[in-house]
Amino acid sequence: MKNKVFNTLAIFSTLGILGWIITDYYGGMTLYLFSFWPIIITIIILYVISFFDTIISCVLKGWKPNKIKVMFHCSLLLIIALFNLSQSELFKSKRILTAVLKDDLYRYILVLREKGKCEIESFGIFGFYETFSGRYIIKKDKLIFQKKPYDNDFIPDTLLIDKKQNVIFLSKDKNGNFSKTISFLNHFKIIDYEE
Repeated sequence: MKNKVFNTLAIFSTLGILGWIITDYYGGMTLYLFSFWPIIITIIILYVISFFDTIISCVLKGWKPNKIKVMFHCSLLLIIALFNLSQSELFKSKRILTAVLKDDLYRYILVLREKGKCEIESFGIFGFYETFSGRYIIKKDKLIFQKKPYDNDFIPDTLLIDKKQNVIFLSKDKNGNFSKTISFLNHFKIIDYEE
């Protein structure tokens, strides 16, 4: 009976942790922790109890009577490793340009990569996080998004790269020319650029 309870605890807690990890694709794990903290904290506590029970039980009785618990815990650890590996720069093309736009509540990081790939990472309050991917081309000093790396009109599809001021301008004046005066929310600050 005790073994069935701890097997169920291992299954339930690892699936709960996996569900929480998946929320990283829907605004960020921290955001969901703030929103559903009683549930997530309970799942974390149950997982820690199950994890240490599995280790102690494996040492005392061997892994065969604990194979369900071992299988679920090892699967979760493997999924976490694969998740972190997929988020790393290891499988992405080389960065050509990295630029940041900050406002009061958000921070946007524009990353241009080789072969015309780009992404915008959006960071907000309460741990909000989202990444959008797209495609771009550069014509002289213009950055043109062929596929926009975002889901709104805050950032236009054509930007101006100003290497002298080390910024990428977003806004145009009433004549349709880019405004080259640095002001709040009209530019990305270039923090890394390789030609």
